Amino acid sequence: MSDWTSLWYVWLLLLAVFLLLLCGVSASCIKFCCRKKRLPVETFPRHPCDLTVIGIDSDSTAHSTVT
Repeated sequence: MSDWTSLWYVWLLLLAVFLLLLCGVSASCIKFCCRKKRLPVETFPRHPCDLTVIGIDSDSTAHSTVT
């Protein structure tokens, strides 16, 4: 059975996984801190809009014409 210290590729793989996890956690922390300090900005300005709704009965002539 091999000694764990002689398996350099296992240590290299563990080091790569650890560095990836460390980079991910660091990026998440930096993103969270920057988002917390920045004021929320609206991407699109709100404009008032009008909405018109027309009700059509089944007895109306417009409904008969459409169908």
